[in-house]
Amino acid sequence: MKSKLNLPNNINRLLLSETPLWAGWIGRCNLGSKVKSMCLSRLLNAHGLHLGPGCVVQGSKFIHFGRNEVSFSEGVHITCIDRISIGRGVLFGSRVYVSDHNHGIYKGPLQSHPQEPPTQRKLGGGGVVEIGDHVWIGDNAVIVGPITIGRGSIVGANSVVRADVPEFTMVGGIPARALKRFEQATGQWEKL
Repeated sequence: MKSKLNLPNNINRLLLSETPLWAGWIGRCNLGSKVKSMCLSRLLNAHGLHLGPGCVVQGSKFIHFGRNEVSFSEGVHITCIDRISIGRGVLFGSRVYVSDHNHGIYKGPLQSHPQEPPTQRKLGGGGVVEIGDHVWIGDNAVIVGPITIGRGSIVGANSVVRADVPEFTMVGGIPARALKRFEQATGQWEKL
């Protein structure tokens, strides 16, 4: 049987040691995502932001987070060059992808050429992404702007959202289409 650890001494020893030792300790203690969440929530003034393991947030200076419990499950990827707005109380399932741009421009006079490597194409061609309060986005959903997802809506797992989602609407599929709407009068999700 293992003896109890004297945490203050062990933590002090690990923090004063080489980086791999304490980084490994943080990983084993499942503190990596907690520390990342705490740092990012302070940096972004997003109180209550929770990032699951493996989350990527790029372009954070263009992302606005609502207050009160915005939660990313494992492997959420958000990338922004213009603006993404995420409301209060939003829940992202695992491996959700949200972006306001593409690798290349595919409309208008200055379109990207197929022989140009995607990594060298100009970023653009998307648009602003707005996600309202209390939205639930299911696992593996893909959202690329321009798009508005209204408050209280639900995006089903594995959906690709290509059009605006009205508030209190449940969508799913590829491309996502409206499946149900919450009716205030009955207090029920009604099939469309």
